[in-house]
Amino acid sequence: MTLATVTKRSVKSPPRPAGRGRTPTGQGAWFLVLPALLPILVLSVGPLLYGIALAFTDSQSGRTAPTQWIGTLNFQDLVHDTLFWDSFRIGLLWAVGVTVPQFLLALGLALLLNQDLKLRWPARALAIIPWAMPEVVVGIMWRLVYNPDAGILNETIRDLGLGDGRDWLSGLSTALPAVIVVGVWAGMPQTTVALLAGLQNTPRELHEAAAMDGAGAWRRFLNVTWPALRPVALAITALNLIWNFNSFALVYVLTNGGPGGRTRLPMLFAYEEAFRYGQFGYAAAMGCVLVAVISVLLAVFLVGRLKGGEDA
Repeated sequence: MTLATVTKRSVKSPPRPAGRGRTPTGQGAWFLVLPALLPILVLSVGPLLYGIALAFTDSQSGRTAPTQWIGTLNFQDLVHDTLFWDSFRIGLLWAVGVTVPQFLLALGLALLLNQDLKLRWPARALAIIPWAMPEVVVGIMWRLVYNPDAGILNETIRDLGLGDGRDWLSGLSTALPAVIVVGVWAGMPQTTVALLAGLQNTPRELHEAAAMDGAGAWRRFLNVTWPALRPVALAITALNLIWNFNSFALVYVLTNGGPGGRTRLPMLFAYEEAFRYGQFGYAAAMGCVLVAVISVLLAVFLVGRLKGGEDA
C-alpha cells in the first residue's frame, strides 16, 4: 500500500454545509416564482378572464340598470356583423401585407450589415432608429410626409413632373397601401436585428468551406446561411404576423380607420364599439374572437416547431 493511498483513505472530505446544492421544491419554489408571477396574474390573466366574462353580458356605458348575463347572444350577433368581418379581412391584408415585405427587406438589410464594410457600425445604429421611435410619433411624422398640400412625397412628385400628387391617406384605393408602407418602415428594424443575430451565429468556417468548393453567393445562401437562419426567420415572422394583426396606435394616428373603413383593423373596430358607442359586452366578444384566432396561430407555429425539432 502506497503513501498516497493511505493519505487518500485517511483524509476525509469536509462535511457539506446544510442546504448547499439543494434545489428549492414545493413551497420554496413557489415563493421564488411569486414576484414574477403576480404581475402576470394581475396585469394579464386577470383582465383576460374579466374580458371573457364581460363578453357574455350586456354591459354598456352609462347604463343605470344592472348588467345581465345574456349567454352567447353577443357572439351570435357577431357572426352576422358584416362590418366586423370586413375589418377582420382588412386586418389579415394588413398583417400579411406588412409582414412579408418587412421580412424580405429586413433580410436584405441584415445580409448587408453582416458584411465587413466600412461604416458598418454607424449603419447598424441608423437602421434601428425607427424601432426607437414611439408609434404615435411615427404616425404624426408620416402624416406630414403624406400631406396633400405640403408633404414631401407630393412635393417630390411635382418636382419630378410626375403629376400634382394626391391625398394618399384619404383616397379609397391608396389609404391601405400607404399605411402598409408605414408599417413596414416602422417594424423592419426589429426583424433586421433578429436576423442579423442569426447570421452572426452561423459559423464562418462553413461559408469558407463552401466557397472553396466553388459555391457561389446564392448557393452558399441556400445551403449554408438559410438552414442556420430558418429557426430565427420562422420565429420572428410568426411574432410579426401576430403583432401586426394586433396593430392599433399607428393606424389610429394615421387614418383613424378611414376613409370609409378601408383601414379599420379589428382592434380599431373593437375600440370604437367599446369607447365610442359604449358597447362593452359586444366589444369584449370581439376581443375573445381575436384572442382565439391568435391562439390558433400560436398553436400552429408551436406544433410546427416541435415537429421540426423531432425531424432534426
